[in-house]
Amino acid sequence: MSENTLMFPPIEPYRHGMLEVDALHTLYWEECGNPDGQPVLFLHGGPGGGTSPTHRRFFDPAHYRIVLFDQRGAGKSTPLGEYRNNTTALLIEDIEKIRNMLGIEQWLVFGGSWGSTLALAYGEEHPDRCLGFVLRGIFLCTKAEVDWFVNGMNHFYPEVHQRFAEAIPHSERGNLLQAYVKRLFCDEPAIYKEAARNWSRYEGSCLFLEPQAQAIEDFESDEVSLGIGRLEAHYMLNGAFMDEDQLIKNIHKIRHLPAVIVQGRYDVICPPVSAYRLHQAWPTAKLHMIVNAGHAAMEPGIATELVRATEQFKTHGKFL
Repeated sequence: MSENTLMFPPIEPYRHGMLEVDALHTLYWEECGNPDGQPVLFLHGGPGGGTSPTHRRFFDPAHYRIVLFDQRGAGKSTPLGEYRNNTTALLIEDIEKIRNMLGIEQWLVFGGSWGSTLALAYGEEHPDRCLGFVLRGIFLCTKAEVDWFVNGMNHFYPEVHQRFAEAIPHSERGNLLQAYVKRLFCDEPAIYKEAARNWSRYEGSCLFLEPQAQAIEDFESDEVSLGIGRLEAHYMLNGAFMDEDQLIKNIHKIRHLPAVIVQGRYDVICPPVSAYRLHQAWPTAKLHMIVNAGHAAMEPGIATELVRATEQFKTHGKFL
């Protein structure tokens, strides 16, 4: 991270816990910042990516009551990588359970990548609970976006894609998503862990405008890769359990709310066309195209713009 990014200093949660949401899943959650402050919900990417201490730093801790949680199968939530009982509708229900548990009426919703998908889906289901949206690296989970991720990134990262594909026998490479699903969802740990590492390494290698060795190493770890590999494939295979282009079709439900879209111009994982489509459907949302950035939230230009957005909302209740 560049010293020039305007992020807030590291902080620790003042409260955290585990919330059992059904017989299979238990979620990790935490609160940071000002207990009496303006509530903001952070939604992590992936799916399966989990939260990190860095994610607390997009918000002024003197002003915001910062709520973070690890979605089903991700991070500190258990079981890690569990794809059963894991759908967008259930994640939305989980968000409402957390909101009710914490006694929050409304909150600012902040999400990047898959987090932007979930933020939009949640907002369209519960617009009365949202004060506004900070969205980054837009992913609408359309068939075209899924195909781009699995196959199209070959145009920019051919050597990375070749390694991703070569983990699959040649006879199965005609449908890489199905081939990975077959391995990721099998019962043999040695097979599904290797497939998850290969999948997660593929994504981690394409995150930044200038690839970061540490990011690739982190994405290869079992702690990260099992959630990323299994849950991304699960949601992509099922179109995020939504109708095709549902998020754009239902944007009228939240169009009255303030929003900002922060997008890396050279985002290969979630190409800018999705952010542009969202902005066309939601012209009152502010679109900031970061000219020297890829996908990651920690690209210096993206991180700075995200903090600027939370500061604008703190001061003005909208985005400028």
